[in-house]
Amino acid sequence: MYCPFCSNELQHLAVYCGFCGTKVEFLKSLQCQDAEAPEELIFKYFAEGHSYKVIMDLLATKHNISLSLRTLKRKLKNAGLSKRRNYTPVATIRAAIAEELKGSGQLLGYRSMCQTLRQKYSFVVRRDDVMHLLRELDPPAVHNRTMRRFTRRTYHSMGPNEVWHIDGYDKLKPFGLAISGCIDGFSRKIMWLKCGKSNSDPSVIALNYMECVAQHGLVPKRLRTDCGTENGLMAALHCTLRSEHTDEFAGATSHMYGASTSNQRIESWWSNFRKQRGQFWMNLFSDMRERHLFNGSPEHKSLLRYCFLDVVRKDLDEYKTLWNCHTIRPVRQSQCPSGRPEAMYNVPHRFNGENCGLTVSAQTLSQLYDLIPAPLTLGTDEGNANFHILQRQGGL
Repeated sequence: MYCPFCSNELQHLAVYCGFCGTKVEFLKSLQCQDAEAPEELIFKYFAEGHSYKVIMDLLATKHNISLSLRTLKRKLKNAGLSKRRNYTPVATIRAAIAEELKGSGQLLGYRSMCQTLRQKYSFVVRRDDVMHLLRELDPPAVHNRTMRRFTRRTYHSMGPNEVWHIDGYDKLKPFGLAISGCIDGFSRKIMWLKCGKSNSDPSVIALNYMECVAQHGLVPKRLRTDCGTENGLMAALHCTLRSEHTDEFAGATSHMYGASTSNQRIESWWSNFRKQRGQFWMNLFSDMRERHLFNGSPEHKSLLRYCFLDVVRKDLDEYKTLWNCHTIRPVRQSQCPSGRPEAMYNVPHRFNGENCGLTVSAQTLSQLYDLIPAPLTLGTDEGNANFHILQRQGGL
């Protein structure tokens, strides 16, 4: 078969013509090739990069074709196939590399890219040529590979209340104490940090959310949680509140489910919490267990919770206040600003952001709150009282 662009004979069909560099892959559909022909098998194994002796063994073992080394070399020479002659034009190689860089090929180094060009495109290339072309076409990626730097995804947020990240902290659950937290993605302000008997009761999580919305007088544009069943009621309430708006994330799209490992803002913050607060309580309760003052039974969990719940809650409130007023240093991998969370949340214009929160009617908020079932860990009267106090404080 001949190339329709330069009229040169094609000994075997590849993606590009080895003489003019034009893409001729479409010719494969015009010719019915015998996949078991010795020549095609030789060309196939040669393109895969096997040595002469390995090609001979593959032909004999897999296809029952016996060839001498001299015959093999003669067939490759007649086909114009050589590892060190008849190199593919540089312009053709550059076009193929540019095409590969549009997809997953952007992660390949020059050795892997060289192998891809030889196997996928049947090119005859030099490693040095591929290395220089990669430096020319994608210098940032080459620099990162040279520095052996792991490239992380960057977190981006337009402003406070664009995304609230919510999750539970279970490190103290063996001792009868469960913690639930929420953090704003832009400012890293802790919206709530609550401790109780359970953080897997949907009513508890929904109550925390409604109290926070009432306190701040607005709802976030989006919520991000894991796939736990405790988040279902809160997600339904949030989507209902957001159905009053007309932006692109209104209604059901305002809530995002995802893996805990992808909920990076709150998961990252839990590590800070453990270092500065959580580890103290874990060590304290573990010492009580080693001294046989706590055995993990439901009765002991209730007793420990009765003795320490108020103290832990006070400690969490203190840490929440300290965190919201501390200074966050700049991070190269993040496009979010640095500063104090409280300032970034309340005056986002000083940090190149804008408040993305949306207002909701007090009537809708009250109606939805009345639909929340009474939590198993909190009395209905106490919950209603706290909510209505926050309603008045938020001006709803």
